[in-house]
Amino acid sequence: MTDLPRVTYSNTGEDFSAVHAHLDEIITAVESRLLGKSRPALISGRDRHEGPVVEARSPIDRGVVLGEFPQADTSIVDAAVEAARKAFPAWRDMGWERRVALLRAGVDALESSKWDISIACLIEVGKSRLEAVGEVEEAIDLVRHYCDEMERSDGFREEMPGASAAEKCSVVLRPYGVFGVIAPFNFPVALSLGMMSAALVAGNTVVFKPSESAGLTGRLAVEALVAGGLPDGVINLIHGSDQAGKALASHTDVDGIAFTGSNAVGMTIFRHAAASTAMRPVLAEMGGKNPAFVTARADFDTAASGVARSAFGLSGQKCSAASKAYVAREALDPFLEALASATDKLVVGDPRRREVFMGPVIDAAALGRFKAAAEEAANDGSIFRGGTTLAGGIFDRGPYVSPTIVTGLAADHRLNREEIFLPFISILPFDDLDEAIGDANRSAFGLTAGIYTQDQAELDRFLNTIEAGVLYANRASGATTGAWPGFQTFCGWKGSGTSGKGGLGSWYVPQFMREQSRTLFEPA
Repeated sequence: MTDLPRVTYSNTGEDFSAVHAHLDEIITAVESRLLGKSRPALISGRDRHEGPVVEARSPIDRGVVLGEFPQADTSIVDAAVEAARKAFPAWRDMGWERRVALLRAGVDALESSKWDISIACLIEVGKSRLEAVGEVEEAIDLVRHYCDEMERSDGFREEMPGASAAEKCSVVLRPYGVFGVIAPFNFPVALSLGMMSAALVAGNTVVFKPSESAGLTGRLAVEALVAGGLPDGVINLIHGSDQAGKALASHTDVDGIAFTGSNAVGMTIFRHAAASTAMRPVLAEMGGKNPAFVTARADFDTAASGVARSAFGLSGQKCSAASKAYVAREALDPFLEALASATDKLVVGDPRRREVFMGPVIDAAALGRFKAAAEEAANDGSIFRGGTTLAGGIFDRGPYVSPTIVTGLAADHRLNREEIFLPFISILPFDDLDEAIGDANRSAFGLTAGIYTQDQAELDRFLNTIEAGVLYANRASGATTGAWPGFQTFCGWKGSGTSGKGGLGSWYVPQFMREQSRTLFEPA
């Protein structure tokens, strides 16, 4: 189906009726073919079934069994790390050109199975159709972009002038060894493949642990890369809970960690690495508390569309989700009216249906956090829209909630400071844009931020003073969300990242490598 339009996070205005028609034709058959099977670990090219088996179920409908996943204990983690360690020298020494060729073959296999993996992602995580397809398209572009970066830089090698005519100097970046990759549930294809492919193209081998809520897509993503011809042991897959993740992150034979998840877990991994005899790289993206600003000189319909899409897409379960909107007091009523109108049009339900924008939250724990947040908001402020759990039909078979807008919470209220990872946005009126930006900058996080204004001076103040790594202005498709490989990098400041450099751009792959200076003396 190469004639179908590509789905990205920016082209939301396109006609995707042909994409939906194709999905209508294949969803049932793909479900039947993919769901309910055993999905073991993969170590050195062999399936490993050891460990207690967990039966995973879909958040869309708890009657849908996704598959059976054996949980790794320390012996399985050890075996995976040992396999990666054994495969490393040959993978390192084959040279970047051959590694790039194998990864490009793997991403071709991923593209061939794009529809299967998109549907698996939709059912496993509860993404809408376009979010799921867009994520797989993003993963394809991510792998290709990192391969292109390796090619563009000649394997990150640079010739340097020597101190004399007899010296030939160069600088080259070299891989560390074995990388542990620990991924979250919310982008189980793009984030997983983004971290893995960067580590692999740089010359490292990988032990990958997907979220326990995304083992199916994790396995399918690995199978696609392996289909490109990766040697045994170059990529190894384990399943498991936080205990497996801890065992991998703390393993003495792991040379670096790539992690996406909470600040608490990411900084724990970072501190553990810093306590070792030699510092290991910890490349962590750790969430956000992302503000949008709506000034009196904004287009309110555009602002409402962008805020609603970023606050409620994937049920707010994005590290880049808009979680609070600072609105000029004189613009508060017209903006709230526009936001309510945009929100009321969003369809919540089974995301296998084409008209659904927002599916369930991921699990019972997320549902419990939503109930607690809604109760706090009602007690300490006012719920303007939503705040309810949904019941009846499909809603009784999964954790479905309403997109929620709250007002009247103090700037320092917990719900305005902590990341809650829910379809929940707080509105804060402001009288002075600089003061609003200053309040947002007091956040421990600094991932994304957006503004809506037609005033150049306001835009400049935002761009020059907001403390966040990913900025958007006047974007109807997403106030704080929607980065794409090769166009927008995704770089967390402060508590949102450990390096100040992010994925999707030119500065990501080098972080999986270390610098080596080479001086060769050749006397005349």
